[in-house]
Amino acid sequence: MLRLYVLVMGVSAFTLQPAAHTGAARSCRFRGRHYKREFRLEGEPVALRCPQVPYWLWASVSPRINLTWHKNDSARTVPGEEETRMWAQDGALWLLPALQEDSGTYVCTTRNASYCDKMSIELRVFENTDAFLPFISYPQILTLSTSGVLVCPDLSEFTRDKTDVKIQWYKDSLLLDKDNEKFLSVRGTTHLLVHDVALEDAGYYRCVLTFAHEGQQYNITRSIELRIKKKKEETIPVIISPLKTISASLGKSHPGHHVGSVEAKRPCSESGWSSDSGSRLTIPCKVFLGTGTPLTTMLWWTANDTHIESAYPGGRVTEGPRQEYSENNENYIEVPLIFDPVTREDLHMDFKCVVHNTLSFQTLRTTVKEASSTFSWGIVLAPLSLAFLVLGGIWMHRRCKHRTGKADGLTVLWPHHQDFQSYPK
Repeated sequence: MLRLYVLVMGVSAFTLQPAAHTGAARSCRFRGRHYKREFRLEGEPVALRCPQVPYWLWASVSPRINLTWHKNDSARTVPGEEETRMWAQDGALWLLPALQEDSGTYVCTTRNASYCDKMSIELRVFENTDAFLPFISYPQILTLSTSGVLVCPDLSEFTRDKTDVKIQWYKDSLLLDKDNEKFLSVRGTTHLLVHDVALEDAGYYRCVLTFAHEGQQYNITRSIELRIKKKKEETIPVIISPLKTISASLGKSHPGHHVGSVEAKRPCSESGWSSDSGSRLTIPCKVFLGTGTPLTTMLWWTANDTHIESAYPGGRVTEGPRQEYSENNENYIEVPLIFDPVTREDLHMDFKCVVHNTLSFQTLRTTVKEASSTFSWGIVLAPLSLAFLVLGGIWMHRRCKHRTGKADGLTVLWPHHQDFQSYPK
């Protein structure tokens, strides 16, 4: 029966596959709009890269696919036969020079004998005036009192296979010359080095690349808005949990579901672990940062000096989500280690919480041990002890009352005796 089933499924696969390919060839799947919009200046060259075919992939797929462009969902392909400013080359649509009426949505369609998809990208062409700087500028951030680099972006289509890249940099329309000790344009790259960043360095920068086509020179301009952030203080992290040893009841794992049980008890909060619903054990690794920033601090778990994903490929033991929070203006980060459930295998593992930043590298070791039996004779004997105490108290009360009664009788028999004692001997 098994062989017959395999044979039937194999024949079905081979007979259905051509039909699926035929359906794919008839329809074309739309993959949506590309996340990035192209904001460019009028009069400059523009190259729109087909979003689903990066330039580094084009060389390998170009012999096997057909690529076409459309504008604004029009059935007419671009560039047209009489169009001289546009052409398609190496998986990109070129416009030279770009005009404001070129603004719109361009759809790139790729297809072969068995597959077709399309994706759109939006182009906005602006007039070359300072009024549009907020719309066309790329935000970049440098840290105060450090040295940083500005990058002239989106020039790969114009600088590919070139080693003599020359870029001129401007700040607020003033050319940054070679003798400027504050700024240094790195020759052969698209980088501008900024020394000892100050608050007054914030503002708009322009980088200009000269591009030649058919004997004519064109400028390609990119605008950058530089923002300055204060340098955040970094401190030595301190691991404050977990404990060296964690006690837990062992559970059993069955295929398809978890039926193991972890003892549903929760020690005091400082014990460093918790369990819920009797099935999961959570060991948090908590790190104190003081006033330091958590952004540059990494925190993770290992088992026998191996990452948790490698030590437990089945996913029974995993790292929980990282948490960053503040208490009394002091910062903490925490990453839990989650067992679902705990098994005997875990008793032989050496778990470590590891924290690292530029100032320190620390680890804290913890192990899991099997908890003692939950049955306690103390729980059974406690009610019996209480019963004995109650009965004993009743017996003592009655005995004292009886003896007090005898003493009262003696007082009545000899009320006038001069040597009478008011208490029994």
